[in-house]
Amino acid sequence: MARSSLLTPFEVRSFRFQWPADLLTSWAIEMEILILGWYIIVETGSVMLLTVFGSLQYLGTLIAPLFGMAGDRFGHRTVLCAMRAGYTILAVAVSILIATGGMTPMVVLIVAAISGLVRPSDLAMRNALVAETMPPDRLMAAMGVARTTSDSARIIGSLAGATLLAMLGMGISYVAIALFYAGGMALTTAVTASRGQPHTAGTPRPGFLREVREGMVYVWHTPCVLAAMWLAFLVNMTAFPMTSGLLPYVAKEVYGIGQTGLGTLVASFATGALLGSIATSLAGRSLRPARMMIVFAVAWYAAVLVFVNVPGPNAGRVMLVAAGFAQSLSMVPMAVMLLQVAGPKLRGRVMGVRMLAIYGLPVGLLGAGVLIPLVGFTATASAYCIFGLAATLAIALYWRQAVWPKDAPANSR
Repeated sequence: MARSSLLTPFEVRSFRFQWPADLLTSWAIEMEILILGWYIIVETGSVMLLTVFGSLQYLGTLIAPLFGMAGDRFGHRTVLCAMRAGYTILAVAVSILIATGGMTPMVVLIVAAISGLVRPSDLAMRNALVAETMPPDRLMAAMGVARTTSDSARIIGSLAGATLLAMLGMGISYVAIALFYAGGMALTTAVTASRGQPHTAGTPRPGFLREVREGMVYVWHTPCVLAAMWLAFLVNMTAFPMTSGLLPYVAKEVYGIGQTGLGTLVASFATGALLGSIATSLAGRSLRPARMMIVFAVAWYAAVLVFVNVPGPNAGRVMLVAAGFAQSLSMVPMAVMLLQVAGPKLRGRVMGVRMLAIYGLPVGLLGAGVLIPLVGFTATASAYCIFGLAATLAIALYWRQAVWPKDAPANSR
C-alpha cells in the first residue's frame, strides 16, 4: 500500500476510533446548523437575524487559544471529550424545549451563543489529536482523510437534516442530533493519546495565560505561520460567508427553493470539498503546503465570484462544487503546514490561534447582513470576492520568501 494511500492512516488504531467520532459529531453539527438556520429565516424572515445566528456560532473563536493551551496541558483527547459531552447535553436540552413547546427564535440565538463558545475549537482539537497520534510521514494523508468527516457531513448531514425536518419535524430531528453527539463522545474516549505535557513534581508550572501568550508570540514571529493566519482570517471574512451562513438566504430569496433545495446547495459545496480532501490525501507528501494554500485560495475566490453571478440554482451548484474543491486544497495544506512547523510543544496553541482567525466569519456575516438590504446580494458578494482576491495576492507577495520557495520550511514535504 502506497504511503500516501487514502487508507494508510487507518493502520493507526487511534485514528480508527477518531475518524468515526469526528464523523458523527460533524453530522450532528451540520444538521443542527441547517435546521436552526431554516427555523430562523422562516419564523422571522430577517436576513439580519440569520447572520446574527451564524455569527454567534463562532463566538468562541475569541477564546480558542485557551482551548489550545488546555489541550497542550491536559491532553487534546481529554478536552475534546469534554467539549462533545457539552454538545450532547445542550442537544438534549433543546429536544426537551421543542417537545414542551418552549422553542422560540430567541432560544435559538441563546443556543447558538452557548455552543458557539466551544464549537470553533473542535476542529483545532481534532487536528492536534491527529498530529499527536499519526506518524509524520502519514500526516498529510491523515489530514486529508480526517477532513472528509466534515466535508461528508455537509453532504449527508445537510441532506439528512433537511429531509428529517421536512418529513418528521424539528423534534425528531433534534433527537437524532443528540444521539449523534453522544456517539461521537463515546468513540472519542477510545482514542489513545497522551494526557498532556509532562510536569516535574516540585517545580512551579508556568501560568495558564503565560503559556497562551507564548503561543501568540510564536505565531507573530514566525513569518509562514503569520501569513497563514492572515489568510485564514481573510477567507473566513470574505469567502466562507457566501458558502455557509448566507446559503439559507440564497435558497429562499435568490433562488426561491425550499429547505430541500437549501440542502442541495450545502451538499454541492461539501461534495467539492470532499473531493478536494480525498485528492489531498492521495497526493500526500508530494504537495508543497504553503504554495498549495495560496494558489487554491485564489481559485476558491474565483469560483465563488462566478457562483454569486450565475443565474439559477443548477449553475450555482456546479460552481459551489468547484469552490468546495479549491477550499479543501487550500485549507488542508494550511493545517498540515501549521502542525509541522509548530511541533509537539506548541501544536495546540498554534491551532488555537488558527481558530481565532475564524472570527473573520462573524465579521463578514454581519457586514453582509448590513450591505445586502442596501445594495443586494450579488453586489455585496462580488465586492467580498474581489477584495479577497486582492488581499490574498498581497499576502503572497509580502511573505513570498516564507511561503513560496520550494526549500522553505513551510513547503517541507
